[in-house]
Amino acid sequence: MTSSGFNPKSKRPLLALIGELPGQISGLVKAELDAFKAEFAAKAKNFGVGAAMFVVAGVFAFFATGVLVALAVIALDLVLPLWLATLIVAVALLLIAVILVLIGVNRVKAATKPDPEGIHASIRHDVDAFKGVGEYDHK
Repeated sequence: MTSSGFNPKSKRPLLALIGELPGQISGLVKAELDAFKAEFAAKAKNFGVGAAMFVVAGVFAFFATGVLVALAVIALDLVLPLWLATLIVAVALLLIAVILVLIGVNRVKAATKPDPEGIHASIRHDVDAFKGVGEYDHK
């Protein structure tokens, strides 16, 4: 006996098989969607826990920064009066903040400045070449 997987007793008419096809396709799509939902839910849970850990770490870093600022004031208090030590640390922190704001403003201006030779001009050149207007060089 050969076991080819063909059983003549299980032969069914072609119309019966075609009739079962929509139900099987529907079942397959539902199973795939359920598997996708389960995978997405697991990934979303892991992402949520990871994001929460970043937030908690940020809170601890914020308070640690405050402690370090207090340490700087206390260290300067050893050689200067307390009011002067506090003023020096506050001015230093404000200078750092101003420098960071200026760097940020320059970066935003650079990012939003129009670039005549940038991607917009390149797309316009490609559209013109596609229309048959102008020349197109291969770069």
